[in-house]
Parts: sequence; C-alpha cells; structure tokens
Amino acid sequence: MEQLPIFLNLAGRTAVLVGEGEAADAKARLIVRAGGRIVPAWEEGATIAFVALDDDDQARAAAQMLRAYGLLVNVVDRPDLCDFTTPAIVDRAPVTIAIGTGGASAGLAKAVRQRIEALLPARLGALAAALQAARAAMKARWPAAADRRRAIDAALASGGALDPLDAGAADKVGAWLTGAAEAAASRLETIRLASADPDELSLRAARLLGEADHIFHPAATPAAILDRARADAVRHIADAPPAEAPPGLSLWLSLP
Repeated sequence: MEQLPIFLNLAGRTAVLVGEGEAADAKARLIVRAGGRIVPAWEEGATIAFVALDDDDQARAAAQMLRAYGLLVNVVDRPDLCDFTTPAIVDRAPVTIAIGTGGASAGLAKAVRQRIEALLPARLGALAAALQAARAAMKARWPAAADRRRAIDAALASGGALDPLDAGAADKVGAWLTGAAEAAASRLETIRLASADPDELSLRAARLLGEADHIFHPAATPAAILDRARADAVRHIADAPPAEAPPGLSLWLSLP
C-alpha cells in the first residue's frame, strides 16, 4: 500500500481552492458534494487545499505556501507535488467506495469505478442505513461481539440473507433479525501458499483470508500474505494447525 486511504468529514468545514477552469470546477463540485465550504486562499480553520493552476511554477509556489500553513495539499495532475490524491468515487451514500492509483492513472481509476458502479445496486446505501438502525437489535440478539460479527458476515456473504448485491436486501433486515439463529460453528481451512507473493493467492485463498476469525501460521509466513487477512483476525504463530479450532472460521497457512 503506497497511500493511506481515509475518508475525511468536510461537512461544514473549509477547503482552499486555488485556480479556475475545468479542473478547478471539478474539485469544487467534489468539495460541495462533501458539504465543504470553498475559499480562494488560506484562512484560519481551513482543513485541506487544492491547487488547479496550469503553470508549473505557480502551482508549486501555491502548494508550498499552503503547506507552510499546515495544510495537506492536492495539486491537480502533479502527483509529485501532492500530499494526497483524490480517488474515483462510487457513491452509494452512506456507502462510499474510493479507487485510487496514487496519481499514476486517473483513467484506470475511472475504468475500475465504472465496473463497480455497474455491479452495485442503487439501494446499497439503504442497506447500510438499515443495518445502522438495527445496531441495538443486533446487540440484543448477539450480545457477544464475536457472535455478532459472525452473524453479520454470514448474512452479508454471497447468497446470504442480506447479500449486498441483492437490490432488495435493505427490506430483509427485519426478517433476518427475527429469523432462526444459527449456532457459531468451528471450521478450519488450510491454505497452501504457492509463494511469498500475495498476488499469487487463489481467489478462494484471498476470500478466506478476508473472512477468517483466526489465522494460524508458521513464524516464517511473509507479512505481505498476513496483510491480506482481516485487520481484526487473531494471528497465532504455530508449527502445526490447531487440534481444536476456536469458534468461527480458522485458517492454517501452509508454507511451500
């Protein structure tokens, strides 16, 4: 990962936008969509800055000046001058998907965005809102956080009760909450690594790493492989798979 992806809350906050023309207009639309207030120069309380100037020297000077005020700066079409880049966005509010290439190719980011746009139903945001509204009910039904997470993961899985690609999933949250409870099962899967390169993981292996609750692995397992697992998955350094797996999905990573 070459950049840290974050989502910045700009609602009611100030963003500096230096420049005019199509590029500046595009940034202005982005700021306004996020609820930000635009000013043409630094002022107290400004959060971030965008520079959309054609002249290289002017763009560099503007960026340096704004950075001196402590702002993070984006300079249009000049990734080497940027503290951050703006991604291509799939907007299913409150679900937001950002596709970035670190400034390498806006065209590639756009192409990926268009593929994802075609895949996701328009009401995906409604599913997110329904799940948010159901938080208290979910905690009441599954008091233990691990049980709750497993129930949610199962519901949101492909073909699950709340499959995100199902356009009607938002309307099924209530029925899911009142449906028959499934016991948390223990399941152990083995992933035989072909190499230390995470790009050589099979689709199945990548999916399991993203779903697993526990990862059992030898000490020599490459960090790049472990980085593909869920951030909150428990890592266990081990010489062999567990004799008895803990509740949920556990993985044993077998080295080549």
